[in-house]
Amino acid sequence: MIETRLKSIVKNMEKQNLTQLIVSDPASIYYLTGKWIHPGERMLVLYINTDGTNKLFNNILFPIEEDLGLEIIWYSDVEDPVKKLYDGIERFKMLGIDKNWESKFLMRLIELGYKGPLMSSSILIDLVRMVKDEEEIRLIREASILNDLAINRLKDLISEKYSEKKLCKILKDIYEEIGADGSSFEPIIAYGKNTAIPHHVSNNDMVKEGDSVVFDIGCVKNSYCSDMTRTFFYKSCSDEKKKVYDIVLEANKRAIEAVKPGVRFCDVDRAAREYIESMGFGEYFNHRTGHSIGIEVHDFGDVSDTNQILLKEGMVFSVEPGIYLTGKFGVRIEDLVVVTKDGCENLNGYSKDLTIIE
Repeated sequence: MIETRLKSIVKNMEKQNLTQLIVSDPASIYYLTGKWIHPGERMLVLYINTDGTNKLFNNILFPIEEDLGLEIIWYSDVEDPVKKLYDGIERFKMLGIDKNWESKFLMRLIELGYKGPLMSSSILIDLVRMVKDEEEIRLIREASILNDLAINRLKDLISEKYSEKKLCKILKDIYEEIGADGSSFEPIIAYGKNTAIPHHVSNNDMVKEGDSVVFDIGCVKNSYCSDMTRTFFYKSCSDEKKKVYDIVLEANKRAIEAVKPGVRFCDVDRAAREYIESMGFGEYFNHRTGHSIGIEVHDFGDVSDTNQILLKEGMVFSVEPGIYLTGKFGVRIEDLVVVTKDGCENLNGYSKDLTIIE
């Protein structure tokens, strides 16, 4: 177990008078143990008790050779894993469960006779994971550097030879060549009117002169994610597109400038959104300004107008304002930032200058 992280979660449990907690999210289990286990439909549970009796319930199909510093309760496919869990918990005390635990396991626990109250407790883990330690920031920075390299190589391939879908395939090869461990999400590569769809699914469309081109890409390195968006223009850029690009870029810069400890996530969102609104494009910025990132590309915590959580040193999140003119074109510019003692560090060094691909 990674003791510093475990202690922070136990401290949160104690604040809620909670003595026992079930963690089933593989990413959170990796965060606490350093071990990735992908159980599929089988039960995987890290049981945490404030008295220190921590246990991992794991199927024998997923061997663990390392010493994780806690007891491992093994089960096979012909055994009832929930019964093993039931036998190892305090049956009449409040039990915290995370949002990932499947209802089939929870219902079985109740069928077996669990009588205590239940608490939805993911927030106790999420709030700890939101604040990255120095090693986590180093790993996200490393993944972001690789992403900068990848987008530079991919940008040079924009031409009438390659469809959106083909460039997505090429990107996966680029990640492998530069030493990344794969994509952190399905990349979004969009041409022309497709760029007006924030979550466009790349298809066989080909680029045409005058098109905007959106690359929203991210890679994984040593289990930590990167994410970045850049918008380019193919062979020419109209005055309208240039105007929209400049507005989005300024919104991106204003939001980043707003980032510092003690500021709320919603304040960062407003810095971007109010500027876009003041320029007459508010209705065309139709998503939140960003999201937290770490082991998962979408960690808990978003940069939205409803999130009033205060920023703390070590938080890492995206800043990605956009304007989307349906049927015409869209522009999005995204960076990852880490909150520092007196501001923030932009983890993406790739240029945001308006770029026309000749």
